[in-house]
Amino acid sequence: MSAPGGFAHRERGDGTVVITHRGRAAATLRGARAAKFLDELAAGDPQLVMARWTGAYKFGNERTARDHPRNQRR
Repeated sequence: MSAPGGFAHRERGDGTVVITHRGRAAATLRGARAAKFLDELAAGDPQLVMARWTGAYKFGNERTARDHPRNQRR
């Protein structure tokens, strides 16, 4: 499985953090959640942290689901 990519974040003057994925807004964080996100961002891999916070990450079962018999006709 490849690492997540395409994420970026922007901090606004009012403390709001906007996370984008491939140029589209994926999440907007405010207040304590924004502060917690920025702390995690500084401590870990930025792409993984943003993927986790937006919920846009792979779960590892995509290949299993693709190969399931009910999905063979697709």
